[in-house]
Amino acid sequence: MARRCAWRRSLLAAAALAGSLVLGGCAGPQVQDYTGQTPVLDLREYFNGELTAHGLFTDRSGAVKRRFTVRMVGRWQGDQGVLEEDFTYSDGQTERRVWRLSRQADGRYVGRADDVLGEAKGEAAGNALRWQYTLRLPVDGTTYEVQFDDWMYLMDRQVMLNRATMSKFGIRLGEVTLSFHKP
Repeated sequence: MARRCAWRRSLLAAAALAGSLVLGGCAGPQVQDYTGQTPVLDLREYFNGELTAHGLFTDRSGAVKRRFTVRMVGRWQGDQGVLEEDFTYSDGQTERRVWRLSRQADGRYVGRADDVLGEAKGEAAGNALRWQYTLRLPVDGTTYEVQFDDWMYLMDRQVMLNRATMSKFGIRLGEVTLSFHKP
């Protein structure tokens, strides 16, 4: 009888833990939370022309592992855009990513790039955009597929801040922080 009660208590504790993890996963901000915020972010307007961004990658402990600058040029024709990104890292390494972006009828965005697995998906409301995708990330001769959950916030017509969480198998690996500037 004591074993059966202990087993039930263990089962109830596991169920409670699982339930709190599921509910906790839903507790984060939603893009609609920013609906009334201004200035209103329109990717077609902000990512049109030349931009510069400065960023860094921090690991799980918060230590800065990489710093970089990104020179960008965006061009839109209606709801179709191309955003060319040229990265220069503090160690001298360079990288290039070209996004092909599309604004959907419902106001959401989708994007593709050569190092992105499948399609990136974004949703904007007010001054915010949530952009999610899986990136093929080369590290020391091996390529890893890591998930990015980007949150971008338009501060004014020239400045946008970006905070992205990088994870694999649901485990947070670090964060990328960027400050975009449009002349």
